[in-house]
Amino acid sequence: MPQPTKAQTAREKLILALDVPSMDEAIAIVKELKDEVGLFKIGLELYAHSGTRLFEAMRAEGVPFFFDCKFHDIPNTVARASQGLVGQGIAMFNVHATGGFEMMQATAKATHKAAREANVAAPKIISVTMLTSISDKEASEIGFGASVSQLVPQLALLTKKAGLDGVVASAQEVQAIRQACGPDFFIVTPGIRPAWSASDDQKRIVTPGQAIKDGADYLVVGRPITQASSRRDAARRVVEEMESIN
Repeated sequence: MPQPTKAQTAREKLILALDVPSMDEAIAIVKELKDEVGLFKIGLELYAHSGTRLFEAMRAEGVPFFFDCKFHDIPNTVARASQGLVGQGIAMFNVHATGGFEMMQATAKATHKAAREANVAAPKIISVTMLTSISDKEASEIGFGASVSQLVPQLALLTKKAGLDGVVASAQEVQAIRQACGPDFFIVTPGIRPAWSASDDQKRIVTPGQAIKDGADYLVVGRPITQASSRRDAARRVVEEMESIN
């Protein structure tokens, strides 16, 4: 299974979120769009309905996929869970940066050790800095004591120091992350909504063109494509907007 490196083309930079409730629907979308997008994202909703059978089906289709599992627990638990993902065809998975340095470092070490022992490529590991649904007000209510724009680069730098490959972060924080972590650090940007699409439930959103202009490596798009009357046309429109910036 190909492992993600720095994406070169607009299509390679597009991650499609399979935010659907059934494996049958997900695989139908994969079959339809595997030539239009670079990576598919499997989230908790779909995983809860399908389990690892979906991983097998994705491998059968020969497509790279990102498991959006967002692990967040004590270091040993997350490290062992991450080892269990190795060899299942997963190209990328994530953990919460707020789990801390030790959790992230243990995850990276355990994942790479398991990959070496199995003689397979290790999946890329990225962290979630702050969920795109979290506003400054909510961050304060949780007790972080800083704004989202202050927290994100701090968490990104902690992620890099722990040995992970990159972060999930809003495009609004990309420039600050680049300054803190350098050009070779992956930035995966959710909350992407084309100008012709509604913003749904994510507060820190940005258009595909703006995200590419700001320097994001990968863009996560879901409902604007999966709920479109023509998914293929919607995917191509997103790619065209990305290409207009390159």
